[in-house]
Amino acid sequence: MKFYIGSGMKNCEGVRYYANKLKENGWHQTYDWVKNISDDVSIDDMIEYAKLESRGIVDSDVVIILLPAGRGAHIELGMAMALNKKIFLCSTTKEAFCIENTVAFYELPNIVKLVGTADENLKEIIKYESVSA
Repeated sequence: MKFYIGSGMKNCEGVRYYANKLKENGWHQTYDWVKNISDDVSIDDMIEYAKLESRGIVDSDVVIILLPAGRGAHIELGMAMALNKKIFLCSTTKEAFCIENTVAFYELPNIVKLVGTADENLKEIIKYESVSA
């Protein structure tokens, strides 16, 4: 199964954790944007990263968004929705999905909302491979 993980830069460690666990289970990461985080990024770099991230979403079977997510991750979410990808929104708290914090798009049928620890959420994501096979 091919996957892409989007999130805010503050969640880099979480992104790495999810990616490593999925790869341990035989999944393939289409693009790892975390490796490009630096204090020395130009506009040209950002343009190239956007192309690579877009390609990662297109090439994925599953898009995982770790909440809280930033503006970029919500753009990635929109791309995944437009491409009708299976999407997992992962949070450690229910507050991310309460009416005051959620957005209508989180309710679309190709989106699965998961609340739990990283390992609990990963367990549910990994189950998807057997369901979709």
